[in-house]
Amino acid sequence: MATNGTRTVILVEGTSDRLAVETLARCRGRDLAEEGVSVVPIGGAQAIGSFVERLGRQDVRLAGLCDEGEERHFRRALERAGLGDDLTRTDMESLGFYVCVADLEDELIRALGADAVLRVVEEQGALSSFRTMQKQPEWRGRRTDEQLRRWIPKIRYASLLVEALAPDQVPRPLDRLLDHV
Repeated sequence: MATNGTRTVILVEGTSDRLAVETLARCRGRDLAEEGVSVVPIGGAQAIGSFVERLGRQDVRLAGLCDEGEERHFRRALERAGLGDDLTRTDMESLGFYVCVADLEDELIRALGADAVLRVVEEQGALSSFRTMQKQPEWRGRRTDEQLRRWIPKIRYASLLVEALAPDQVPRPLDRLLDHV
């Protein structure tokens, strides 16, 4: 898992989260690999326990990012690893683990605003695909940000949305995570 030179491992739920973290670091002029930081997608929050257990035996510092709905998995894994009891979100943050409300894509869409996200979608030539989804009966009349959250291909857009952020628009969990490491 941790390779030579890795001093910190950031555990994230999936590939789109890894891409977002690495893209923001790059936008800030940081080379995570050079700094000894590795971003590891764990394949879903339920896997966090085994990663914390395995990496906890190595000489690496851990940090992480998860969705609000998966916070309990991260909390329990940290508690089982002996990093605290009855951890609050603030306690988790002091350990370097940050929670996205509701998920990272939602954080990015809210930070940018629906109009800016639509511009990114249009630049990618995918606006007609999104407009088709908007016409489906179950999505008609819903707010554009809700529609975007449902439609957006996470892996394709994670980096693009992060690149579209102004420095003062970076969602708090992502910002704090990179500050922590």
